[in-house]
Amino acid sequence: MPDRSAPIEPSASVAEANRHVIETIPPSSEDFADAARGLIARPDVPVITSRDGKGNVVWDFTGYEFLADAEGGPESAPPSVNASLWRQGQLTAAAGLFQVTSRGARTVHQVRGYDLSNMTIISGDTGLVIVDPLTSFETAQAALELYRSATEDSRPITGLIYTHPHVDHFGGSRGLFADRNGNPPLGLKVYAPQDFLDHAISENVFAGPAMSRRADYMYAPRLDKSPTGQVGTGLGLTISTGELTLVTPTDYIGGPQHRPVPAEQWPASNVIAWRPELYQITVDGVPMVIQLTPNTEAPAEMNIYLPELRALLAAENATHTMHNILSLRGAQVRDPHAWSKYLTEAIQIFGEHTEVVFASHHWPRWGKENILEFLANQRDMYGYLNDQTLRLTDAGYTGIEIAEQLKELPAGLGDHWYNRGYYGSMSHNTKAIYQRYIGWFDGNPANLWSLPPVEAGAKYVEAMGGAKNILAQAQQAYDAQPPQYRWAAELLNHVIFASGAPGAGEIVPSDILQQAKELQAQVFSQLGYASENGTWRNFYLTGAHELQNELPEKPISNGAADLVKSMTLEQFFSVLAKSIDGPLAAAEQRKPIALRWVITTDSRMCVTTLRNGVLVYADGADPLAPVADATLTLSREALEQLALAGHRFTENFDAEVKKGTIQTDNRAAVDTVWSYLRFPDPVFPIVTPRRSLSSGEPGPVAG
Repeated sequence: MPDRSAPIEPSASVAEANRHVIETIPPSSEDFADAARGLIARPDVPVITSRDGKGNVVWDFTGYEFLADAEGGPESAPPSVNASLWRQGQLTAAAGLFQVTSRGARTVHQVRGYDLSNMTIISGDTGLVIVDPLTSFETAQAALELYRSATEDSRPITGLIYTHPHVDHFGGSRGLFADRNGNPPLGLKVYAPQDFLDHAISENVFAGPAMSRRADYMYAPRLDKSPTGQVGTGLGLTISTGELTLVTPTDYIGGPQHRPVPAEQWPASNVIAWRPELYQITVDGVPMVIQLTPNTEAPAEMNIYLPELRALLAAENATHTMHNILSLRGAQVRDPHAWSKYLTEAIQIFGEHTEVVFASHHWPRWGKENILEFLANQRDMYGYLNDQTLRLTDAGYTGIEIAEQLKELPAGLGDHWYNRGYYGSMSHNTKAIYQRYIGWFDGNPANLWSLPPVEAGAKYVEAMGGAKNILAQAQQAYDAQPPQYRWAAELLNHVIFASGAPGAGEIVPSDILQQAKELQAQVFSQLGYASENGTWRNFYLTGAHELQNELPEKPISNGAADLVKSMTLEQFFSVLAKSIDGPLAAAEQRKPIALRWVITTDSRMCVTTLRNGVLVYADGADPLAPVADATLTLSREALEQLALAGHRFTENFDAEVKKGTIQTDNRAAVDTVWSYLRFPDPVFPIVTPRRSLSSGEPGPVAG
């Protein structure tokens, strides 16, 4: 299918709705002043390219010039962009080095607009303490270079802090040490909340391929940056596509190394009153009070208070948007009740002694009264979402029904721009809360065993008089006044997925399928143009793009080598286990196959047993497999080479055996286990029927 030569125009109804959205919120120029406040230097390069020498653009400043250079606020929005989202895009397009606050020799800077997230730089006694070093090596390196050139501060990195385990807050860590080939100095302290590493691996490795593919839709890196394409995500512009790295934490707040401070050891210099749940660390002379906030925006997260500066770093717990309770790319469902509770605690603990609050996204807020109002309204928003969803759940409403009832926040919450649904939305957040408490099943037995999309599509096409008839109904829905885009999308989805059924040529003739895809692309475009939520817009417009074009050949992936190197043996073999074709292995291998692994690097031994279609891991010996069918002897480095992104596992294994870095006394048993490995298609279709599974690229931790 040829690439579209011209963008789809917004319909008159969408253009009108986009213009009028700004009338729903009181006008305010404060955010624009705050987003520009403290600007020291703008980006000094048009793009940031990959460090592999291939010249691939991993971050493009010029792409968003249409936002940064636009005159006026939301009133300047083109008809193809929701005016509220346009306003948010303009604010997040403010890129450069900013000074957040300063007192004496202590200063806090942020580099914004260099990635989805912000990088915070705190001046220590002898060097720089970095908080949340962006997504990729290249953007973090460029952000640090901007700071050094603008401030002429060449002091070393003396501390590194991750507020939570999302990749845009740690992936650039090695880029801070580009002059050392990415290797931090010995003895560098790297702080993170307890369980950081477990959650980083769970999110980015265990479900890595699926999340990576869905991230293509959520962040839309393949779309043109334009008024008819990608205008940001609401939380930031997009996510960089450079090399993902991780300098592994050395110190975990909440772990054995760092426990809450006893009352008798609480210094008056901390400014705030002692509370039993607070932690304290000093990094290069900078005192910090830590509030752990688990199960808020991330399963492991923490706020950081700087008493010398009366400054609160709110991680990602309070930003200028309604956040996700469940990310559209996929993640664990978050707990809005806990989120609200920890914001209450933050107000109680820090509120009276905070002059500036800033986060790892967006821009700061200054002034105690302003800060307290902001934190309280964010707190109330998450509490409202939680409580009202539960109220309607207990009344018997399902997630979909609740989303139709709770469409807007009440005036006291909804009339603040920072509570708008730019990243999370009322619709998908209420459904997520329903899922958290009740699960996927709505209680109706008709939905207990639903047909999959291809089979359902074929049945619907037959029941509704054929694909041509459905296409005509969808066109009528599209042309109706007001348009019925949601209904048109549902109709066309059945036609498109019916094309994947056996005998699809008769069910959906090729010319009808082509017309259905073209109309669905128009439907998705209109829904995207009308979306106030940045990620909804990206999903719709990426879906439209893929309906009009061939699927990409490979995912936009940062790799996961550092995460692989940080995994425990149990985590490594858990990743391998998810790639086993369980039904086939269970049917063919009724006798267990035990492999004994001897890791020479640290004299570790473990056993993996393929039994009942499951690859079972046992540390040390396995009582159910006292005699191994094969022993594999290898170093930890050789083990890691088996799973690096972009490599085929079995080919890696063959290569390592030939090199002698892996030895085994029964290759046949090993090969039998490997024969059941199935690796995913990294660019599986989303808006069209699924292709056949691939047994080739990539490896089990790609993405």
